Amino acid sequence: MSCVLGGVIPLGLLFLVCGSQGYLLPNVTLLEELLSKYQHNESHSRVRRAIPREDKEEILMLHNKLRGQVQPQASNMEYMTWDDELEKSAAAWASQCIWEHGPTSLLVSIGQNLAAHWGRYRSPGFHVQSWYDEVKDYTYPYPSECNPWCPERCSGAMCTHYTQIVWATTNKVGCAVNTCRRMTVWGEVWENAVYFVCNYSPKGNWIGEAPYKNGRPCSECPPSYGGGCRNNLCYREETYTPKPETDEMNEVETAPIPEENHVWLQPRVMRPTKPEKTSAVNYMTQVVRCDTKMKDKCKGSTCNRYQCPAGCLNHKAKIFGTLFYESSSSICRAAIHYGVLDDKGGLVDITRNGKVPFFVKSERHGVQSLSKYKPSSSFMVSKVKGKLASLFYPSHKCFLFSRVRCPARCKDEPTYWAPVFGTNIYADTSSICKTAVHAGVISDESGGDVDVMPVDKKKAYVGSLRNGVQSERHLDGCQFRIFS
Repeated sequence: MSCVLGGVIPLGLLFLVCGSQGYLLPNVTLLEELLSKYQHNESHSRVRRAIPREDKEEILMLHNKLRGQVQPQASNMEYMTWDDELEKSAAAWASQCIWEHGPTSLLVSIGQNLAAHWGRYRSPGFHVQSWYDEVKDYTYPYPSECNPWCPERCSGAMCTHYTQIVWATTNKVGCAVNTCRRMTVWGEVWENAVYFVCNYSPKGNWIGEAPYKNGRPCSECPPSYGGGCRNNLCYREETYTPKPETDEMNEVETAPIPEENHVWLQPRVMRPTKPEKTSAVNYMTQVVRCDTKMKDKCKGSTCNRYQCPAGCLNHKAKIFGTLFYESSSSICRAAIHYGVLDDKGGLVDITRNGKVPFFVKSERHGVQSLSKYKPSSSFMVSKVKGKLASLFYPSHKCFLFSRVRCPARCKDEPTYWAPVFGTNIYADTSSICKTAVHAGVISDESGGDVDVMPVDKKKAYVGSLRNGVQSERHLDGCQFRIFS
């Protein structure tokens, strides 16, 4: 491009005209240029998606840099490496465009930091640094001041992103970015939101525990590091070798980005005291109504499976939250909201999840959930696979399945959850499987199949102690006999 001057041209204008070839590209805005690393031509409805190698390296470098500079110093802070499986799981969740931690099946074993923004380009490192900057509200060893209030936007101190980043035993990370055409954030719909998800393993943020041990750097490293130390981090040679990018990457829909906004979210969770024992085939089931709340039925330590009636879609029973539901929510309507059941009813599995700091409203499958912005117990719903008989039956019905598969270890279930009424002949409000142990037709250690036969009503039932199970007296009601 020639620079021909006609008369006197101011120097600034001269630079603008002559420099246009180097600084302006046809039909490319500044925003598109900034996003070129993530987006290809608009004509493609879907494009190959991956966090570029330089972004992976930036995320990993920044994590380790920040972990090595914590104050007070850490004696057991481990060097963090990139994990492809965590990256894939983060990409899968980011593609769902759900502003909530998930999926629920992974949250028991991984940690997770989330961020979202719209507007001008923000690098992944910007979000990582923003998570770490919560350190200003954190006091080692416990975040006593961090208690954010989140009615619409979170206000007040939050520091759980920071503590996850500097959790000493968390030594793997994998992240992903997705552009969501529409995503509900804090009750508002964001268009073209950029969703950033980082998954961590092993997970951190255990309540009541400090994120790391204070002391001389690398003085308390796990033996597997062989005494290695780099930049104040427990380190072993050849910890991480970057892998070349492949075509097996994530895909996202391209979209332009409007003005800027960004938020972050990370709840803390309770460490389980011991792994829960689960039956490979069978669970106990309880018949409930549309307005039955989880806290009404899920008492004691047993909380497995419920039979929901038809017609709960338009019921007035309330539910609170999305993915994680507050314990005063309707069990059956939460199952419809999540997509586990439809209006025809059916079986749903329940898992208690401990306290979470708040619950976010959303509308799904024709059910509107509500927000609740205070810490409360929560539960999750999941789909039941296979057909299983009920353990409990309401006293006003005399219908019983002919054959029931009982799990092991029913004997010690509490009486308010699994009562037994009668001897030889039992009231229909009895737990079938615990009754089977009382009657001696199955052993408590192994469980097994039992047959249930309705018989004529009795006016009273006599209690007794058999096979380690105490049955109780009972008046009136339907009844059954049980045998193997």
